[in-house]
Amino acid sequence: MMQPKSRVKIVGEETLSNGWTRLSSYLLDYIDSKGATQRLKREVYHRTPAACILLYDPKRDLVILVRQFRLAVHINGDPAWMIEVPAGLLDDDHPEQAIRREAMEETGYHLRDARFLFKCYTSPGAITEVVHFFVSLIDIADRVAEGGGLDEEHEDIEVLEVPLDEAAQMIENGEIFDAKTIMLLQWALLNRSKLR
Repeated sequence: MMQPKSRVKIVGEETLSNGWTRLSSYLLDYIDSKGATQRLKREVYHRTPAACILLYDPKRDLVILVRQFRLAVHINGDPAWMIEVPAGLLDDDHPEQAIRREAMEETGYHLRDARFLFKCYTSPGAITEVVHFFVSLIDIADRVAEGGGLDEEHEDIEVLEVPLDEAAQMIENGEIFDAKTIMLLQWALLNRSKLR
């Protein structure tokens, strides 16, 4: 059921930080389901849109994943070199253009096709980022470069070839714990017969 925008009125905004991205504090009047107006304070991290992709090789029944350092995970005390699907910010490109660029930079794979699957907010309580999810069927011949990320962005990315069943097991045993990667791997497992 659609909720009317009139239930929410932003009455104040303050920028708390404006570094790599912007963090804002908002005051809003929110009319709850009983009709009472509540004055709420929320913080929102403004992130630009992003895209991610599952690269699946149907001949070898494997996926191409990447491993890279994530500071927020390190701060939380979890293994900080995370295994993920290729992903990146749109940087004002169309989502498909952006994910083709990111796949090449990170993995060295040239994509023949990139099929849009869905988009979602991964942390809608506090972050504006919306992520566009794609899948692409690839073959070993499509790897035309080494990948590994961009030197000028100080990216240090390891490219991994993982059988799909093994990747599924890596979710269960805690080796893969990135949300977008779990979502795409589970999508692949549900749709494996269509991918082959």
